[in-house]
Amino acid sequence: MTRRLAALALTIGIAWFVVTGPQVDSVLRPTALALGLALIAASISGELLERLHLPRVTGYLLFGMICGPYLANIITRPMARELQLINGLAVVLIAFIAGLEMNVRRLRPRLRAMIELGGIAMLVMYIGLFTVFWLVWPWLGIAPDLTGLQRIAVVALLTTVVASFSPTVTIALVAESRASGPLTELTLAVVILADLLLILFFTLVMQFVRTAFGGPQEIGLFVSLSWEIFGSFAFGASIGAVFAFYLRHVGREVPVALLGLCAIIAGAGARLHVEPLLVALAAGLVVENVAPPRGDMLKEAVERGALPVLVIFFVAAGASLQLDALATIGGIALAVSGVRMAFIWLSVRIGVRYARIDPKIGGLVWMGLVSQAGVTLGLTLIVAGEFPTWGATIQTLVVSLIALHQLVGPVLFRAALGRAGEIGRLGGDVLGIEEQLDTQPVRAD
Repeated sequence: MTRRLAALALTIGIAWFVVTGPQVDSVLRPTALALGLALIAASISGELLERLHLPRVTGYLLFGMICGPYLANIITRPMARELQLINGLAVVLIAFIAGLEMNVRRLRPRLRAMIELGGIAMLVMYIGLFTVFWLVWPWLGIAPDLTGLQRIAVVALLTTVVASFSPTVTIALVAESRASGPLTELTLAVVILADLLLILFFTLVMQFVRTAFGGPQEIGLFVSLSWEIFGSFAFGASIGAVFAFYLRHVGREVPVALLGLCAIIAGAGARLHVEPLLVALAAGLVVENVAPPRGDMLKEAVERGALPVLVIFFVAAGASLQLDALATIGGIALAVSGVRMAFIWLSVRIGVRYARIDPKIGGLVWMGLVSQAGVTLGLTLIVAGEFPTWGATIQTLVVSLIALHQLVGPVLFRAALGRAGEIGRLGGDVLGIEEQLDTQPVRAD
């Protein structure tokens, strides 16, 4: 451990000297330095935290936050922007891993229970948060003078954004910890279902807000949303079928082919107006359930390709955490965060009881739902852009929440996986590629 600390200090010291030293006119210098620093130093930080029984991704996040532009400024703002260029590739790879985790044949006996848990949990959480925000609205500082329909609309919008989860962080932690079992499957099912519902409900609530404030209606937005969801799944299924064919009949240089597939999906999102996360999820589902590969080639490919991408992704996320926003409204953000986590716990508990899921496993699911990340931040940008007067305040609050939940969420979920005994179990077949027996039932008799 001493050697790793020394290596970390040496790496950071060299990077600090380069950043603060004489400037070299080179376009590639910030990018190369950011990538090198992230891959070396963040990996060491992750190993150090793993020795403390904390998730590696927390080490990556902390490293990015401490060395980022808001604290040490070793990773400067231009370097942080360069790191974020890989975010699209990372999100696609993480979503593809999630699709590989969803083996329909294995999950079929528990599929109804998973849907019931996710639906009930989201409903209870939304009602609870809406009620609390309505009661304490004058003290939130967003738009205290709003009344009537306008207040209902804005409270509904705030509730929708705050109630969101982060499938990206949850799936990445599953991949990093090699977790496998009922808790992993339940948590992934809930966060993926919640993400789909979030996109749909956010669009409907935005229409409601426009009506309340007398703005123009955008019927085309609903059509665009339908294409974004169903078109994404159709495109992803096609891509997954092609990749499955490659695995079965070619099967060479699979890590390179996998990263190439993810790059194609990430690049096609803007051009085809599809959601890359949903495309990659559908591709993984097809590969796992329709044409699963033989042997361990895909498992080994994901293990080789995922680590550097995940390191850079979470370092960029840590460096991008807007700590100035947290300092501005830290007290309110802490209070809202506490209320959110309380309702996550309560809603999951009610959902587990309604769906008749084993409480020893289902009771831990809430710990995997705390994290928030990219999708939530993207929604706040839409709100702030369309309603700058009070939307900017919502954006500041939600950005502060993301900063808190990015740090707390992975630690809680890692603890839950440890309690369930799913970390590295049976060699850690997290990717769902090999057939395995699951003797622990989810639905109680």
